[in-house]
Amino acid sequence: MKTYLIKGATVVNEGQQIVTDVLIKDGFITKIGQNLVANGATEIIAEGQYLLPGMIDDQVHFREPGLTHKADIFTESMAAVAGGITSFMEMPNTVPNTLTQSLLQDKYNIAAETSLANYSFYMGASNDNIEEILKTDPKNVCGLKVFMGSSTGNMLVDNEKTLENIFSKAPLLVATHCEDEATIRKNLATFKAKYGEDLTIEMHPLIRDVEACYKSSSLAVELAKRYQTRLHVLHISTAKEIELFDNSIALKDKKITAEACIHHLWFNDKDYAAKGNFIKWNPAVKSEDDQKAILAGVLANRIDVIATDHAPHTMEEKQKPYSQAPAGGPLVQHAIPALLEMHLNGKITLEKIAEKTAHAVAVCFNIEKRGFIREGYWADLVLVDLNDPWKVTKLNNFYKCGWSPFDGNTFQASVTHTFVSGNLAYVKGKFTTDQIGKRLTFER
Repeated sequence: MKTYLIKGATVVNEGQQIVTDVLIKDGFITKIGQNLVANGATEIIAEGQYLLPGMIDDQVHFREPGLTHKADIFTESMAAVAGGITSFMEMPNTVPNTLTQSLLQDKYNIAAETSLANYSFYMGASNDNIEEILKTDPKNVCGLKVFMGSSTGNMLVDNEKTLENIFSKAPLLVATHCEDEATIRKNLATFKAKYGEDLTIEMHPLIRDVEACYKSSSLAVELAKRYQTRLHVLHISTAKEIELFDNSIALKDKKITAEACIHHLWFNDKDYAAKGNFIKWNPAVKSEDDQKAILAGVLANRIDVIATDHAPHTMEEKQKPYSQAPAGGPLVQHAIPALLEMHLNGKITLEKIAEKTAHAVAVCFNIEKRGFIREGYWADLVLVDLNDPWKVTKLNNFYKCGWSPFDGNTFQASVTHTFVSGNLAYVKGKFTTDQIGKRLTFER
């Protein structure tokens, strides 16, 4: 591998900003210091730019296998790298659902040949695969995904005894999608009785409402406390849920953690009028008060990490009527730019962005030698320019689906360089595709 010397960047790491040099050799950060010299190294002059640890996205749906008309591991990892995401953890609701060790290995095999970013894949839970779950190796699999709400195939886990079995026996972190299915069905029946088939996107947060989220999240937290499960609740979307999570203890000591997603931080229900189904997600984007509370929860460390829940669908699918349009949207390329925009608007510091997108994810998942800018750690790094405006268009995104919920938005900051395990994978719109990312490993 090439040796790189990043000169004069403002390094944002572990609560500090320091102007310094960073030497990368054999995939690792080998030296951090002033006035470094390395014979034969490729120098990158980064004065005035900021160097952050690459984002570790703990929730994506890259759609391979089985749904590759929407996305695949190569295209979406490319978009991720362009957005400063150096590692991802991908969900099991592909086709077939990832419910056996053999199917899980199939996904690792694909990534080992095609992923430009570092990778891990969740084992999926169903109502009847506990034996396969127990075979999962916690040292090289990020976690177990439990859909306590709508999903595809056989992945809605709604049997109470099954949930107790999973929470009491799971050999690794349990990540949950929390929406109470019975509440959603009841709300949907009420709206259909009143409006027939003329449902609209504005009704989405009323059908998949606050109570549906809270009822399910509080059940997950109660089960985790009962069985001492390592629980990670995904995509918090309501102010009410935030009270379930503690910020009085250090992250490394937490058994129960939570995640916020970019779309719940950026959008609220006022945006449905302009964006329509293109911001239809499960859980739903809700009120402005919920949006503000989620950011406050992030800043107060009740919510521990920020992710994307990248879940692309085709333009044709999203243009269907509300009740037929699938939930989810592409986000990996624009997550860091969106957070940097929030920083420039005074909502979040660069140090907090580094913490919530990298440091805290590494701690939550016990990831080996990633998530920090430290000597001896893998060189997963992103250089950003805070004064490089650009407009999001269909011509400059790398998603296979070809659209973004940020289409038409101008960001003031850009990702200029992304290093993945020491490989300079992305530079200003161009990729190095001859090196593949590494499989994540975990200190468990």
